[in-house]
Amino acid sequence: MSDTQLTVTLDGGGIEDARTIVRALEGVFGAPGDLPADEGATVRTATFDSPDAPRAASDPAAGGTLSTAVTVTVQGTPQAVEAAARTLSGAFTTRDDGAASGDQERERQLLLVP
Repeated sequence: MSDTQLTVTLDGGGIEDARTIVRALEGVFGAPGDLPADEGATVRTATFDSPDAPRAASDPAAGGTLSTAVTVTVQGTPQAVEAAARTLSGAFTTRDDGAASGDQERERQLLLVP
């Protein structure tokens, strides 16, 4: 396990939507360091310690159902960001809203729809 983190920012939806999305990522990244908890927040964040090589998801289709569209931004190493994007695309209906790359970090934005 490296000390690199994958940061997941969730914009839109309720707390249960946020928890559903985080649960989908746990199969690849393990339990997050923090969980979205604020009932009244409109933007929520979860962070995962990102392994050097993320695990394959055991059942990527087991994401769950969202109540509304949620914009998800994932940021971390290129490998972690791509693994997160693949996992979310396998678990939910998604639209890729773009990516940005730096020297050692990547960011990708997805829209997850119910």
